[in-house]
Amino acid sequence: MSQEKSVGKLISCIHRYTHIHMHKKMETYGIGSGQLFFLTRLYRHEGINQETLAEILSVDKATCARAIKKLEEQGFVIRKRDETDKRSYQILLTDKAKKLKPQIKQTLQEWTRNLLKGFTKKEQQQLFNYLERIEHNASLYK
Repeated sequence: MSQEKSVGKLISCIHRYTHIHMHKKMETYGIGSGQLFFLTRLYRHEGINQETLAEILSVDKATCARAIKKLEEQGFVIRKRDETDKRSYQILLTDKAKKLKPQIKQTLQEWTRNLLKGFTKKEQQQLFNYLERIEHNASLYK
């Protein structure tokens, strides 16, 4: 009797392996794997507020607040009052975070290459297309 396959289980395993790998690679810099994903989004969207960041990452506001607080305590980000919305704070990268960007980018690219070993370019594109469709489908049920 074959075991039923589960997309969620496979994605969850890949997610955990990614966190384990990134934790090992980033601990030298004082960044946890959880904070890493917040930091990478800030590299793309510096100056956004916590609420927008939480939406982009599909996490709750409390999780986002904890991650930003930790990044702030470690000197990777600062919060600055938003001039257009005084109730909101922009999240800005410090020089410390900006200097680390090349190492983080390289580590993430290496991990992606490792995950895609043995896949042809066509298979890689198909995989990304499938995963994007799965993500879209999942987003309909949040």
